[in-house]
Amino acid sequence: MVRIITDGAADMPPAWEKEFDVQIVPINIQFGEKTFLQYEDIDNEGFYKLVDETKKIPKTAQPSPHQFVEFYEKVAKAGDTIISIHVTSKLSGTFDSAVAAAREVAGKFKVFPIDSFGGSAGIGFMCREARLMDRAGKSTEEIVRRIESIRERVGIFLTLDTLDYARMSGRVGTLQAALASILNVKPLVVLKNGMLDMTEKVRTRRAALERTIEMAREKYSSQPLHIAVVQARDPQSGRGLMEMVKDKFNIKDLIMTDLSIAVAANLGPGTVGLVLYPTD
Repeated sequence: MVRIITDGAADMPPAWEKEFDVQIVPINIQFGEKTFLQYEDIDNEGFYKLVDETKKIPKTAQPSPHQFVEFYEKVAKAGDTIISIHVTSKLSGTFDSAVAAAREVAGKFKVFPIDSFGGSAGIGFMCREARLMDRAGKSTEEIVRRIESIRERVGIFLTLDTLDYARMSGRVGTLQAALASILNVKPLVVLKNGMLDMTEKVRTRRAALERTIEMAREKYSSQPLHIAVVQARDPQSGRGLMEMVKDKFNIKDLIMTDLSIAVAANLGPGTVGLVLYPTD
């Protein structure tokens, strides 16, 4: 049997986990002396409340190779094939942990670790595609090649509502964050070469959302697209962005999902944007 496994930096509608039989290795959330397991000890709202109360950003840490070994042994049976798709190795050590675990369990399972070169709903789309291909009778090698093809074409375009989280997490300097707050600047973040890069700043929320769409259109033009709207603690903005994109793209399918703690911890609530890739 083929098992599809990812990590807590992946985003997808909750129903997909069951519909496409996807298993998620939780990330570690470290706050002072205490470590929480994502989804098991703390959910997204609990995370935001913790930040609101303490004015500090808990650290996020990738699952260790040992955690991966335990997880593989928990969800798979001897002889199973595991396709393990993970957040970009340029921002996290999660993929390296999966590779180390794959070597350790090689006698029990055949594990194919895949670096997504990205994260968020991009991984969710990859997990769905892997399962659909598995159900269509495709070989593991065909599935892996397909996922590697998709990862080259995924785009992530986000706009932040505030730089407070970026400042607290150390992603930008205090002075830059303070200046942006005073000017009500809305930063734009895109995925470039496996990393999130702050590329532009605009003055209003509406302009930021419009520019997010423009950047995606500049890259993908009229290609048929799988599109995910992602949002962090701001479903209203997410729904608004969904309405804005409907007549701007050639849409194959359109979903909305929460932005994972792994990303939102650095970008903050109010972050909203698009994750998309062209269909064949």
